[in-house]
Amino acid sequence: MSTSTRTTPDTGDGRAPATTNPNPPKAQNAPKARQPGGKLADEGRIPLRAHLRHISALVRRNALQIRNDPESMFDVLLMPIVFTLLFVYVFGGAISGKGNQDHYVNYVVPGLMAMMGMNVAMAVGTGVNDDFKKGVMDRFRSMPIARSSVLIAKIVVEIGRMLIAMLILLGMGFLLGMEVKTSVLEVVAAMGLSLLFGASLMWIFILLGIAMQTPQAVQGMAMIVLMPLQFGSSIFAPPETMPGWLESFTEYNPLSNLADAARALINGDPVAEAVLMTLGWSVLITAVTAPLAVAKFRTKS
Repeated sequence: MSTSTRTTPDTGDGRAPATTNPNPPKAQNAPKARQPGGKLADEGRIPLRAHLRHISALVRRNALQIRNDPESMFDVLLMPIVFTLLFVYVFGGAISGKGNQDHYVNYVVPGLMAMMGMNVAMAVGTGVNDDFKKGVMDRFRSMPIARSSVLIAKIVVEIGRMLIAMLILLGMGFLLGMEVKTSVLEVVAAMGLSLLFGASLMWIFILLGIAMQTPQAVQGMAMIVLMPLQFGSSIFAPPETMPGWLESFTEYNPLSNLADAARALINGDPVAEAVLMTLGWSVLITAVTAPLAVAKFRTKS
């Protein structure tokens, strides 16, 4: 099919007549329209395979950052060693009697698995806040990728760091005399439960990292949350040794549920209620905070 053109009359000055096309070609590389908040108009149509590919690329980027900055691994490498030695030899004698710290190891090490997850999760919030300060997140939000993939990639890498911390923690426990009274399968289940709960806590700290203005503010707010939950739990001491009002608080503390579940899986105690409570808390925390974190990430200016 031929396209019609229109020629303007000759002006008599020797110039070639101008030709116009009523249907000019469309620009091939026109930029995609953006909606308020920097959201791409077709962002919701990103297929699952592309989403997973984006997450994989961002995980690799975060892992390369750790390789280029090995000092960022000092917390997960040293924290399990310091905490295990500190609490076993400070609290062990008071709770199990002087010279009987080895009996306390089987109590406190599974509890410290819950504490490891919470402390590693706090680092996610400060990292997200720092990336916003450096402009890294603004660059990600200008790219045609799913917004959640940026945050999920951070969680995947931090889960890897958390796994390393838990392996070191268990190694220290075995060196200090911890005994597994069940099987390797139950130990793996305790680790998996701790990783799942830790991942749910990361959404809370990601939300704090996006909402707060500075990494110092994120750390300060995180400590306000961490201290009561950690020490008002069954991680370090049996709740029955606490005052009545504090014992009631520990019963509803999700860290107590996780510590009791990990302890039961390793020591062979009844496990069903504590595991179900930990799974319930993990799902609830993720369901509430993950959508809030992604929405805040989209609109943060």
